[in-house]
Amino acid sequence: MDHQIRKPDGFEAQKLFVQPDYMLKELNNSTLTRPLFVSDIGFFPNARHHYRERPEGADAHIFIYCVEGEGWVEWSEEPTDGRPDRSGTTTSKMQQSYPLTERQLAVIPAHKPHRYGASTDKPWSIYWFHLQGEDTNALIHTYGLDQGGPVRLPLSVHAQLLEHFEQCYRLLHDKHYSLPVQIHVAQTMRHLLSSIGLSAERSAQDRKRERYFDEAVRYMTERLTESLTLSELAKQVGLSKQHLVYLFNREAGLPPIEYFLRLKMQRAGQLLDLTGLSVKEIAGAVGLSDPYYFSRLFKKIMGYSPTEYRRIPKG
Repeated sequence: MDHQIRKPDGFEAQKLFVQPDYMLKELNNSTLTRPLFVSDIGFFPNARHHYRERPEGADAHIFIYCVEGEGWVEWSEEPTDGRPDRSGTTTSKMQQSYPLTERQLAVIPAHKPHRYGASTDKPWSIYWFHLQGEDTNALIHTYGLDQGGPVRLPLSVHAQLLEHFEQCYRLLHDKHYSLPVQIHVAQTMRHLLSSIGLSAERSAQDRKRERYFDEAVRYMTERLTESLTLSELAKQVGLSKQHLVYLFNREAGLPPIEYFLRLKMQRAGQLLDLTGLSVKEIAGAVGLSDPYYFSRLFKKIMGYSPTEYRRIPKG
C-alpha cells in the first residue's frame, strides 16, 4: 500500500451528498428515521490517491462498495497509539487489513478506528454511504456483515445496490429537506441491507455452518411425530452437543430442542386450522402423549390455548 500520495476527496464526475446539521437533528428526532438513516452518500469514480483515516472512528456505520479497480480497508478495536507510521502520520494500531476488489462490500462499524484507500496501480471506483441509528448496528450484526472481511455480492444484489443508490442519492440531492423523502430513503436502505445480508456470498466456513443447520432442521422436520434428544441430533449432524447448541443459538437464537418444540407447535397450529382432529389427537400427532402438557406448551409458544387458537379467524 502506498500512503505517500494521498487525496481525501475531489474526483471528476463524483457524486457527494452530506446531510446538513439541521436535517441530522430532525432525522434523530423523527420516530420513523431515528432507528436508521443516511448521513452521507457518494460515488467516487477512478479515485486515484483516495485515502481516509479516522483514528477515533466515525459516528456512522460506513459501507464501501467497490465496482472497479482495487483498494484496501483496515480497522481496529484500539484507539490511536500516538506513534507515527512509516509515512509520518499518527495512526491507530490496525488489527485487521483487507483488500477490496470488484463487487466486494466492506462494512466498517461505527466508532472503530480505521483507514482505507485506493490501490496505486488500479484505483478503485466506489459507491459508499454512511448509516446511523441503532437499527443499523442490529441489522449488520444479524446478517454477519460486521464479522470478518468484505463480502462479495451476487450480480442480482449488485444491480439492486446500484439501483437503490441512484434513487436514494437523487432524492437526497434534490429534496433532502423533505421528511417523507428521508423516510423513503431510510426504508429503501433498510431493505437493501436485508437483501445484502440474505444474498451475500458467504465464506466457506459460513456455508459449512449453514449446511449443518439446514441438515439439523431437515432431520427435525421429518420427525415431528417423534421425540428427539440433543445427543441424537448431534450424532446425526456430526457435531458435538456444545457445537450444535452454539450453532442454533447463532443461526436461530434458540437452543436446538426449543427450536424443535416450536416446529411441533407450528405443525399443531396447522392441524388445528385445517383438520377436525381433537386436541388429544393433535397432541399425539406431534409426538406428545400428554394432552395437558401439549396444551400448556402450545399456549406458552403460540400465545393461545389450542381451543382459543382454533377459534381465531385465519386468512
